[in-house]
Amino acid sequence: MEKVIVGVSGGVDSAVALILLKNQGYDVEGLFMRNWDSTINNDVLGNPNDLDDICPQEKDYNDALELCNSLHIKLHRIDFIKEYWDYVFTYFLDELKKGRTPNPDLLCNRYIKFDLFVKHAMDLGADYIATGHYARIKNGKLFRAVDLNKDQTYFLADVRPENFRNVLFPIGDYTKDEVRKIALDYNLNVARKKDSTGICFIGERNFQKFTQNYLKPNPGDIVDVKTKEVIGRHNGLMNYTIGQRRNVGISGYSDRHYVCGKDVEKNILYVAFGSDNEYLESDSCIIENVNFISGLRPTFCTAKFRYRDKDHPVELEYLENNEIMVKYSGGASAVTPGQACVLYLGEECLGCGFIKSVYKNNEKLWYLAN
Repeated sequence: MEKVIVGVSGGVDSAVALILLKNQGYDVEGLFMRNWDSTINNDVLGNPNDLDDICPQEKDYNDALELCNSLHIKLHRIDFIKEYWDYVFTYFLDELKKGRTPNPDLLCNRYIKFDLFVKHAMDLGADYIATGHYARIKNGKLFRAVDLNKDQTYFLADVRPENFRNVLFPIGDYTKDEVRKIALDYNLNVARKKDSTGICFIGERNFQKFTQNYLKPNPGDIVDVKTKEVIGRHNGLMNYTIGQRRNVGISGYSDRHYVCGKDVEKNILYVAFGSDNEYLESDSCIIENVNFISGLRPTFCTAKFRYRDKDHPVELEYLENNEIMVKYSGGASAVTPGQACVLYLGEECLGCGFIKSVYKNNEKLWYLAN
């Protein structure tokens, strides 16, 4: 009997993954990963759970343990707290310092869930590993989930292709409603548990306060990108995202306005006025550190620049140093350095790169942190 070790998070998706694999006749065991410790990591400001008697990670572990006991499945536990800090959180902080928009979930999948977790599971004798991700694997290739609203291939696009060889995604062929129904039919303890949100393995935080645990705010000028006039003061570039329209920090202006850029060296936050989004528009970008899961290298495909983004038709020009020029026209707004550009060919997720610089009419957008 082939052995599968499932990453059990204490949530409903991984719980149903256990059920499905057990019903398919696999020898199933669970593995709970603890990758964040609020005490060790000085996670005080912005933490809504700071005064709780038991931290959310331990609550999740208790839920996972109760689940596995009810299903007569062995549950292992491993801590990757140091590794998460070294490989994921340090990157997150470094990107914020550069004025970029990081996505730690992609790094979490690349270095923790589909690297360290895989290696540990194999040491425990696993033939396969499985998780509760909404995605599908076919012959080592990554495809979108049946439930496109829950599809998580965007976050999996930076995983090394060799680390998908022995991976199963049992719930990729199910909708979220179907997964909930299975959990309810089996009367699982986590059947009605809410989905986790926020930063991977950390959870929901007041972002502005949370980052102050690790980075000292550096207030500076807010500048009108068109007139170059100083119109206000910001409380640290890390607290703003490109395209942000609320709580920008300027008063006395009735016109609509939005964050359109950052200059880290001069510590300037650029703001544009109007509803035409002129300063959020671009038509090409260069992506770096490209990771291809697929063997395909198309000239034309589609791309997503954010998780909830639509598919944009793009043309790819392959450059040196593992970089690609991605060309697009119309509809792509707030394409931002640091974000992942994930490439698709139909249902297949080809891989991704991280946005290095952004252009319009062959000119680099000077007001972005390129």
